[in-house]
Amino acid sequence: MKTSPTQRSIAYLKKNGHLPWIVEKWNPHAKVRQDMYGWVDIVAVSAEVPGVLGVQTTTKHNMQARLHKALGNKALVAWIKAGGRLVIHGWQKKRGRWEVDCRPVTLMDLEMAS
Repeated sequence: MKTSPTQRSIAYLKKNGHLPWIVEKWNPHAKVRQDMYGWVDIVAVSAEVPGVLGVQTTTKHNMQARLHKALGNKALVAWIKAGGRLVIHGWQKKRGRWEVDCRPVTLMDLEMAS
């Protein structure tokens, strides 16, 4: 059975003690998937880490494009300043196993993009 990057990220987050929730929705009128704020597929919380984690999940090949998309969105500044965190999960299959590259997005990234 084929799994999506979102399904792999949900499993990864649960394994690491997070409570994830999918916030990406299908828009049947436009026939596209729409992310929360344009850059969040999953939100997750953990009793061990303060704040809300936003996750943009994709293939490893598309990570840079997703980072660029998020950095161009003004809601990201408010999200991070309000204590939220964003990480991009880039999935790639190596030797028959899925591996994830986790790329946190920080205020420094936003400043460098300005």
